[in-house]
Amino acid sequence: MTTCSQKPADQSGSFDQFTEDLFNTLYTPVQGSREASKEEKALIVTLFAKADQNQLTAPIVALFAKLLEFNSEQKIEISNFGLERKVLENIALRHQEIDEHMVSLGGRLTQALPIADVANDRVTDYLSRKTEEAPSGIELWPQIQENIARIKRELKMSDDDWNSSSGQLRNAVDSVDTLAKLIDLPVDAVKAIGKITKSYRMRLTPYYTSLIMPGMVNDPIMLQSIPTGEMINNSGIEIPPVAADHSPARLIDQFYPRVLTIKSTNMCAMYCTHCLRLAHIGRKDNVYSKEAYGEALDYVRNNKRIRDVLITGGDAFVLPNSILKFILEELDSIKHVKMKRLGTRVPVTMPMRVDNELLDILEASNDKKPVRVVTQINTAREITPVSQETFKQISKRVFAVLNQAVLLKGINDSKVKMWKLCETIQESYVRPYYLFNCSYRNPQFNHFRVPLEVGRDIIESMYGNISGDAIPRYISTAGGKIPMHRDNVISSDDKGNYTLRKPWSGEEVQYPDADKELYYKDGFAFDEYLK
Repeated sequence: MTTCSQKPADQSGSFDQFTEDLFNTLYTPVQGSREASKEEKALIVTLFAKADQNQLTAPIVALFAKLLEFNSEQKIEISNFGLERKVLENIALRHQEIDEHMVSLGGRLTQALPIADVANDRVTDYLSRKTEEAPSGIELWPQIQENIARIKRELKMSDDDWNSSSGQLRNAVDSVDTLAKLIDLPVDAVKAIGKITKSYRMRLTPYYTSLIMPGMVNDPIMLQSIPTGEMINNSGIEIPPVAADHSPARLIDQFYPRVLTIKSTNMCAMYCTHCLRLAHIGRKDNVYSKEAYGEALDYVRNNKRIRDVLITGGDAFVLPNSILKFILEELDSIKHVKMKRLGTRVPVTMPMRVDNELLDILEASNDKKPVRVVTQINTAREITPVSQETFKQISKRVFAVLNQAVLLKGINDSKVKMWKLCETIQESYVRPYYLFNCSYRNPQFNHFRVPLEVGRDIIESMYGNISGDAIPRYISTAGGKIPMHRDNVISSDDKGNYTLRKPWSGEEVQYPDADKELYYKDGFAFDEYLK
């Protein structure tokens, strides 16, 4: 096996250092070497024939990978196979000529493939655990459908009731007695929840109730929707809610000069047990008067710095279409308002609310100025085929759909759970945007709070392992949103070179800064043509 049937490669070609090192390894005598067996020789003959007789790179890589394995692991010198070095060099050069980007054989075999193997190892554990530890509502859909059928029977809901927002709200689960009929609760739990709901309002839509898995202790849907004893037992002083100190006008919250919030309603389809706006969620649902909205809109009109307005609540999508249309049209008529946001949990708590009329309103407003729908999804369980389709339809009508999750103990406070959440919502037409550390303002939530370092570790474990635009920014709210990412700039030297740390591996790398002298030099690009 000393010749190559293919036309010799252009011998003016040259090897890079990776390929030089590969050949030096293959042709260095092996201490304690052994003779190749008949089967091993036959395998190399077969691999050589495939590498020699076609114009594909994979057979070439396969041949050299096996030779390298025999050399380094099996102690078999290449001389066993009767392969002349020049013949193999010719094949190695042909690999580089075949490849559209001139990737060398040594680079691919000894660098790229091992790097890919290391990267693959980083996600192996996640891939093996994600379905069992953090199943999505899509994966659990058969069980959810069984839950739906059971709940419909118990509440005597027709298909029309189930598939309409009015039917969902009319049959909302707001008492522990109703809840106990729909999910399996111990007697003691029923009594405890009954006492707690005297202080903290509970409401689940039948749809959201169907996401609770029978027999699961600390089900993530239950934790978010059913108040527990900790909310009463947690000690601490409640910091006054964001109201008078950041409300310059009726229904307005404002922390930033160019962004403000219109709290358009105190209603939600489901009341979250970690709600930052507990004080705004009253004992009675209210739709505000047009006069109230008028005062808020007048403040926006008279403050020309305002560029971005968030319509929230409560939940913006619980508003009647007529009122939502009115507010959006008014904002669209204000010249200095350029962006609008709508805060809602409805797509995961009551997706049937998102009807064609609402979608048309969103699209009409988005055609004038960008509309972003900002939702809160805290666990992959909340993404079902129904909610996924709802987000898909919304995404066709607006500029962006963004998720602001809250880091919550027992719900999403592990690498597996958070990776699965972010990948699942990204696949459902939603962009992971923020991950909030659970509020410190309300002692009722102390049992949900997660240490900052845990949050940092979870977020930074994503870099290099999942899609970049599936990674949210980790935020704490303390008089505004403060990014909580660990500082990955280790040091710098007097030559303008930085040492950076890769958060996923801890590896430190060198990174040259821009040439500051050049940056501050007068005259740039087209300046010379304007003199």
